[in-house]
Amino acid sequence: MGESAASLMAEAMNRLWNKHLLQIQERVATILTASKHLANNTLTKIEQHQAAAEAHKLAGILGTFGLSDGTKLAREAEALLEDPMDKDAASRLITIAEQLRALIATRT
Repeated sequence: MGESAASLMAEAMNRLWNKHLLQIQERVATILTASKHLANNTLTKIEQHQAAAEAHKLAGILGTFGLSDGTKLAREAEALLEDPMDKDAASRLITIAEQLRALIATRT
C-alpha cells in the first residue's frame, strides 16, 4: 500500500471512529450501569442480556479499530455478564468499564 493509500485509509478509519464514538461510549456506559446494578443486587435479566450484547459488539468494533486490549476487556465483560455471580464480578466489571473508557479516550 502506497503512502497516499495508507493515509487515505487512516483518514477513513478516523472518520468511521468519530462517526461511531458516541455509540461506543454508550456501550461502555451500559456495561458500567449493569455493573452498578449488579453490585446493588438490582440487575434485571433484561439489563444483564443487554449489557452482555453491548460488550459483544464492543469487542468486535474495538478490534476493527486496532484496540486489541479493548477487545480482550470487552470479551471478559461479556463472559462476566453471561453469568454474574457476586459482587466480585460487579467490581471487575466496573474496573473493565473504566479501563475501556481510558482506552477509548487514547484513540480519540
